[in-house]
Amino acid sequence: MNKQFPTVEVPEFPDRIYQITDYGAVPGGVVSNTKAFKDAIESANQAGGGVVNVPAGIWLTGPITLLSNVNLHTENGAFVLFSHDQQEYPLIKTSYEGGDRIRAVSPINAMEQENIAITGQGTFDGNGHLWRLVKRSKMTDEQWRILLRRGGVTKGEGERMVWFPSQTSYDGHMSKDIKPDEEHALERAQKYFDYYRPVLVSLVKCKRVLLDGVTFQNSPAWNVHPLFCEHLTLSNAFIRNPWNAQNGDGLDLESCKYCNIINTKFDVGDDAICMKAGKNAEGRRTPVPTEYVTVKDCIVYHGHGGFVAGSEMSRGLRNIVVSNCIFAGTDIGIRFKSTLGRGGVVEDILLEDIQMIDIPKQAMLFTMAYSGAMDDTQIIPEDIPEFKNITCKNIVCQGCGQAIQVDGLKQLPIHDLHFEDINIVARQGVRCQMADNIHLKNVTITNENDPKVKVHFDDEVVGEGFEAMIL
Repeated sequence: MNKQFPTVEVPEFPDRIYQITDYGAVPGGVVSNTKAFKDAIESANQAGGGVVNVPAGIWLTGPITLLSNVNLHTENGAFVLFSHDQQEYPLIKTSYEGGDRIRAVSPINAMEQENIAITGQGTFDGNGHLWRLVKRSKMTDEQWRILLRRGGVTKGEGERMVWFPSQTSYDGHMSKDIKPDEEHALERAQKYFDYYRPVLVSLVKCKRVLLDGVTFQNSPAWNVHPLFCEHLTLSNAFIRNPWNAQNGDGLDLESCKYCNIINTKFDVGDDAICMKAGKNAEGRRTPVPTEYVTVKDCIVYHGHGGFVAGSEMSRGLRNIVVSNCIFAGTDIGIRFKSTLGRGGVVEDILLEDIQMIDIPKQAMLFTMAYSGAMDDTQIIPEDIPEFKNITCKNIVCQGCGQAIQVDGLKQLPIHDLHFEDINIVARQGVRCQMADNIHLKNVTITNENDPKVKVHFDDEVVGEGFEAMIL
C-alpha cells in the first residue's frame, strides 16, 4: 500500500474582512440573523472572496449557505445557534444514508462551491434536540422527566418507549417514507416536516474545503457530511453530540477523495469517524469511492465506533490510513460493517498506532452481518461486498469485551486481514467465521479477569471457524 497520497490542497482567501454586524446582525439569541449572514457571504463572494467574521456573542440564524472563496470565521466566544423555524428550512431532494432522500435543508450547506472554509474558535449549535427522537432506554429517570416537560409525543411502553419532539415527527416515522422521485413528493412530505431532520453540515461536490478550529455540536441527524468532495481538511475541531443522539454520527465522509482529518476530537451519539460510499444498487450507479484519506492525531471519547467503515460502502473504500488515534470508551473500537446487497470493495486500509481503553464490545470488528441478509435467490454478484487487504498494526487496547471478531459471508469470506504488534486486554479473544487468510503476528491477548492467562500468536495464518477464547 502506497502511503504517499496526493497532497491535499488547502483554500486561500483574500484579506478582505466582512463583519456580520455591518450587515445588520444582532447578538443575543433572539433576533434572527439569517439575512445578515446571507448578505455578508454574498458580498464577499461577489468581491472575489474574503473573510466573513462572526464576533463573540450568541447569533441566532436560519440556514447558512457557503459560497466560493469565502471563509466564515468565528472569534473566540462566538456561538451560532440555528433556529427551528419551519419557514426557513425548506424540504429538498438530497442524499442521506447512502441514497436519494428528502430532508430539510441543512443548517450549514454548500453545493458545488470551491475554496471555502469555516474557521476560528466559535461554536455552531444545530439545536438538534428540537428535531431528534429519544429512546427511553438511553435516559435516566430524571432526564426522562425533564424531557417530558418539553411536550412532544411519546409512544410505546416501559424501556421501549420513544419520545418524539412533535406530532409531525411521529407521523413521519409511522408513515411510508416518501421517495424524492414520487409525484409531488416535497409537497406531500411537508406534513411530516420534523421527520426529515437534516445533517448539521452538508457539503456536496465541493473542492478545497477547510474546517478548522471550530466546534460543531447538537446536530439534528449526522453532524458533518461531506459528499462527493475533493481536497477536504478537517483539523483542530471538536465534533460533539449527546451520547443518546439518534443518528448522531460525528463525521460521515462519503465518496470523497484527498482528505485529511487531523487533531480533531469526537464525542458523539453514533459512529464517530466514519467512511461511507453509497448504499446498494442505488449507490453503485455513481461509481465514486472514498479514497486517499488520512486520519491522524484524533481522539474519540464516545461513539458506537471509533473508526468505522460502512455500512454504506457500495461505491468502495480504499487507500485510507488511520494513525496515532485514541478511542476511549467507544462501544466498538475499530468497526468495519456491511451486509449482502451493498456490494462494493473495502481494501488497502492501514490502521496503526491506535490506543484504546474501556471498549465494552469488540476492539476490532469486521462483520458482514450488520443487517438482515437477503434471500439467496435475490443475490447477484454485484450485491456481494468484500473486505480485503486491511492491516491493523501497533494497536493497544486496555480492556474490551472481545479482542478481534471477523464474520464474513459464505458467498465471499472476509480475507487478507493483517494484525501485527497487537496487545489487548479482553474478556474474550479471537473469533473468525467465513474468513480466510487472517494473519496474526506478535499478537498478545491477556485475560481481563486473570492476567496470568494469555494467548499469543507469533506468526500464524488462520481462517474459517477459528476461535481462541479467553473467558
